[in-house]
Amino acid sequence: MSREPRTYILFLFLFLSHGMASHRVPDSRQDLYPLLQKMAVSIPGTYHCDLLLSHGWTADLSHRVLAYLNSRNVAFTIPSLQAAMENHLEQRLYQPQKLLEDLKETDAQQFRTAMQCLLEDKKDRLELEDVVIDLGEIRKQALQSPGVNRSLFLITLERCFQVLNSLECVEILGRVLKGSSGSFLQPDIPGKLPRHLQEDAFKNLSAVFRDLYDQTSAHSQRALYTWMTGILQTSSNATDDSVSWVSAENLWILGRYMVHLSFEEITKISPVEIGLFISYDNATKQLDTVYDITPDLAQAFLERISSSSFDMRNTSTIHRQGPPASTLIFPHRLGLLVCFYHDLDLLDAAVAQVLLHQMIKCSHLRGFQAGVQKLKANLLDIATENQTLNEILGSLSDAVVALTHSQLESLSPEAVHGAISTLNQVSGWAKSQVIILSAKYLAHEKVLSFYNVSQMGVLLAGVGTQAFYSMDRRDLLQVLRSTISLHVSDLSPAQQQGVLSKMIEAGDTVSGIVEIQGAFFKEVSLFNLRREPGFNTTVLKEKELRRSQALFLFELLSKTTRRPEELLSTGQLVKGVTCSHIDAMNADSFLAHFHYFENNLSLLSPYQVNCLAWKYWEVSRSSLPPFLLAALPAHYLASVPASQCVPFLISLGKSRLDSLVLDTHKKNSVLRKVQQCLNNSIADEFMVDIVGDLLCHLPAATIYHGVSPRAWATALHRLRDCPHLSPEQKAAVRLRLLEQQGLPGNWTAETTKDLGPFLVLFSGDELSSIATKFPDILQQTASKMAGTLLPKEFLWAVFESVRNSSERSLSSDPSPGCHGVVAPSSGDIFTLAEANACWAPEDLLCMEEHTFIRNVELLGAVGGFEQPQLMTLKEKAVQFWDMPSYWKEYHIVSLGRIALALDESELGQLDLSSIDTVASLSQQTEWTPGQAKSILQGFLEDSGYRIQDLKSFHLVGLGTILCAMNITEVSLIKISEFRVVVARIGTLLCSTHVLAEFKRKAEVVFGDPAKWSGPVLQELGTIAAGLTKEELQMLDKDLMPYFQPSAIKCLPDEIFKVGTHVFHLHSLQRALDGAKTRSWLDTPPSASPTRTVSSASTLGAPSAWGLWLCCPLLVLMAETVW
Repeated sequence: MSREPRTYILFLFLFLSHGMASHRVPDSRQDLYPLLQKMAVSIPGTYHCDLLLSHGWTADLSHRVLAYLNSRNVAFTIPSLQAAMENHLEQRLYQPQKLLEDLKETDAQQFRTAMQCLLEDKKDRLELEDVVIDLGEIRKQALQSPGVNRSLFLITLERCFQVLNSLECVEILGRVLKGSSGSFLQPDIPGKLPRHLQEDAFKNLSAVFRDLYDQTSAHSQRALYTWMTGILQTSSNATDDSVSWVSAENLWILGRYMVHLSFEEITKISPVEIGLFISYDNATKQLDTVYDITPDLAQAFLERISSSSFDMRNTSTIHRQGPPASTLIFPHRLGLLVCFYHDLDLLDAAVAQVLLHQMIKCSHLRGFQAGVQKLKANLLDIATENQTLNEILGSLSDAVVALTHSQLESLSPEAVHGAISTLNQVSGWAKSQVIILSAKYLAHEKVLSFYNVSQMGVLLAGVGTQAFYSMDRRDLLQVLRSTISLHVSDLSPAQQQGVLSKMIEAGDTVSGIVEIQGAFFKEVSLFNLRREPGFNTTVLKEKELRRSQALFLFELLSKTTRRPEELLSTGQLVKGVTCSHIDAMNADSFLAHFHYFENNLSLLSPYQVNCLAWKYWEVSRSSLPPFLLAALPAHYLASVPASQCVPFLISLGKSRLDSLVLDTHKKNSVLRKVQQCLNNSIADEFMVDIVGDLLCHLPAATIYHGVSPRAWATALHRLRDCPHLSPEQKAAVRLRLLEQQGLPGNWTAETTKDLGPFLVLFSGDELSSIATKFPDILQQTASKMAGTLLPKEFLWAVFESVRNSSERSLSSDPSPGCHGVVAPSSGDIFTLAEANACWAPEDLLCMEEHTFIRNVELLGAVGGFEQPQLMTLKEKAVQFWDMPSYWKEYHIVSLGRIALALDESELGQLDLSSIDTVASLSQQTEWTPGQAKSILQGFLEDSGYRIQDLKSFHLVGLGTILCAMNITEVSLIKISEFRVVVARIGTLLCSTHVLAEFKRKAEVVFGDPAKWSGPVLQELGTIAAGLTKEELQMLDKDLMPYFQPSAIKCLPDEIFKVGTHVFHLHSLQRALDGAKTRSWLDTPPSASPTRTVSSASTLGAPSAWGLWLCCPLLVLMAETVW
């Protein structure tokens, strides 16, 4: 019994200290802990966790605890008791290795007690005089502490199956693993699992591993598969190799791990067993999740299924041989295997249609999408035999996205109307296709009403901006209140502005602004917000806000709302909290409501976080959350003692350092403190857990030299998710990988999968072997990184892997100059994605018509194409579509970046009468001034509008093309239209003189610049760069943080130099170093640096270099409006 109290104190009484409702006391009584150990021995009923939790913490027990302490003549208070407990608890939470050691030393009864204390689900509340203890919250905090979960996981593996029954241990493992995102399941772990488990325990543990499949590394998946199959093979009745151990039940137990079966093992599965498996009710659900199955294995399973008593071509009913037990709709049971169906010779149109419907789920496959597209195209051909597209349009499922422009144009309005319930749910439509189908549908409906709009679903994005503006306002209100509003976010900014313009037209008595939900609300102008009287916290809960909106609304509602929590808990309103609001909160209110800020840290700007840090320091520096130290001046980091390093690292590791600290010098100071705490090394996996996301910021030297071999696997798992590693960090990771894994040419498939995100670190020569050995893995890796800027050498490796592995044949009738040239195929283009940038212009020139037409939108989205490639693709468009004067809106929209190759004359030939066509062109940001001017003139001429006639949605649709206006043209824009799209125009990087003219318009809307507020400056964006040097000098110094970075970049040198006064630097220094301008008399010099700006003699005259050093400072402080 002598060691039982220790366990109890550790796992109950000590954990209770974090749940106590009293403030921390800095002067803990270290001598109380040994006394409490004795107390637990002396007082019956205080050391059996199971007894305590079942019978409750009684008042009598509380009195006995207090009486015991008093009898020892020890002067104590409840706070000092708590402090002693807390100190010991933190030693265990912050040093999880010691926790692991404690657990190893417990006997069987102690271990059982410890596990029960931590993992019981009871929500007991204990009371010790005026201290309330919430056991549920304590367990939650303990299990969320970095390292504690790992300690519990390791000790469970080592001891649990020896002490507790296997079902209890499986439950514990499941709970701990689910809190780890699978990162604990390293390849060596399955070797520590018992080989002999009760059947139920084995099935339950297998279910845990199945649930964590996606979070488990490829090596660990293989190791877990080996462990599972070892047990399954042992328990099977197979007597020799000719009889497969893979039964129907074993397939079900394997779940997603069935994809690790070898081709040979699949071919040996008994037809009876595979037929039984496919008849299971949950078989389809299981097969729907085998996302990483390969074509070879899928076809092997299909062969075994077809060898059973089921006929895969029968779409009605399939009867299993034997008793008339069940009737099965078989194609529905194939799951993702249907994506690899290959027996097309005997299919009829009905079966093809059924299979196409089942193939909707194939988009979930990881890779092999080019093959899926080819199969869909073949099935589409079969499905349309002896029938027209008009007749079967609604039966083709999502295969309709493969229809070309000409095929869609051939559809009748009646056919589209009849198939709308299918078409409106299909994902994967290109914008050009949506434009055609929407026009067909509306041609049948004649009038755009709420009813027919509500039927359009994903096709809503094809409705023209002018059509939205022409709708009846009451119909639009119904649209915003109905489920179709979910698709409003798919509309272009011009279309959204068309809807808004109608909603808030002048003269209407009831505004519809409050009806607007989600991200759409961010389009509402500050001008219109100021006119809307109906705002309260309730209507704002589901709305996304720009910072300018949040600033205005928070100030507005704070005048009528007395309860801070009502404002701080309302959606994104916390974005609008200013430093003055924070400073005005009294200490108790600030501490009571701080969790609202902490829980919404991602919504706060660095400037707001800095204000929070100073406020917390002012009211309760002893309990300051450690991560806030990063927002204070660098000197404050020196006040963190070594004993507080671990909580400092944990707190900072859970925060986003990039959002807390933007300045490089300040960030380096923070990282120096981090390195000091780490002693420049990460010794083990527990320390990786503690540093969290800080790992992404550690210097290259620490990554290369400081991460121990023991910690490397866990560190690598976390480094995979680092979004912005520096070149030096990447080089360090690459060297470690070469040392640990060798050259990529020696890697296994599992290694290649696990190191996928790091493949971009290797040279083309190093990647060539990967491209040859594992082309599918390389292509899947590239697909996962779509949307990121990838190295050219990596893209070339992907390109070569596709070129070498795809099936190609020379054209039977090649174009002149294309003899012997293997032109791009649809499959190649689909698979390559951004790697299409590697095509030579001469390859693109030889592309066949059907390939270009089917893939023009994909090619137009390739960001890496250079001018010769774009010119070649433009020539193909002219070749297949005729001259630009014949192109329709959907042609122009589908071009994407290819349109950049059009010269000014060709742009002048386009039909630009629709603002939606112009809006698609304005999405490109690489137009020359001459091209932009041609687009502007083409729109004005083709639409018949004069500049003074332009509506707000025209201005939004023109976008970057507005920068082609001269100041005379800008002056003609109506104020009534300009004022509702200020924020959109404020995102444009126009020339200084154009911005200055927009600024003059802003004066008409918002008044004298000297009286502008923070919300107005945020709303104006780059327009604020049009301020004169005199106007800049007159601005209130406290408004500096509300300048957007883009506005600072647009300020002319001479205005920035003269306009930025020394007194402005007072408000800017806070952004750079976290310093404030007023002194803090109560802060001891050792803990607080001087927080006033340097004297004039130090700064000297505002030289050019000094002021431009301040420019990044201004940029750091502000945040973009969108």
